[in-house]
Amino acid sequence: QVQLVESGGGLVQAGDSLRLSCAASGRAFSSYAMGWFRQAPGKEREFVSAIIWSSRRTYYTDSVKGRFTISRDNAKSTVYLQMNSLKPEDTAVYYCAASRSGSVYLTKNYDYWGQGTQVTVSS
Repeated sequence: QVQLVESGGGLVQAGDSLRLSCAASGRAFSSYAMGWFRQAPGKEREFVSAIIWSSRRTYYTDSVKGRFTISRDNAKSTVYLQMNSLKPEDTAVYYCAASRSGSVYLTKNYDYWGQGTQVTVSS
């Protein structure tokens, strides 16, 4: 069992930055891939970024490349999503998730999810 708790969301203006955190606990989460997804009102949940905990290999959706950075801190068992140059279209609930196997891009491959944190970017 893996427990995930997100934090760091908020209301910001376009061009601002936010850092989301995902605190992980439980058994063997260090063998998981950790992902960030987001869901805007009326839209499907979409992949944003992922990191392989052991290798630090990272993945990003095209719309956030160059603006978002995913990282992890072993000592704190925490995954971060640094979001810079935020745009109104980044507005969504952001979810942290853990995957044991499969493509990191697909929601169906994630076994555990956090409760989500709201990010709102005003223009």
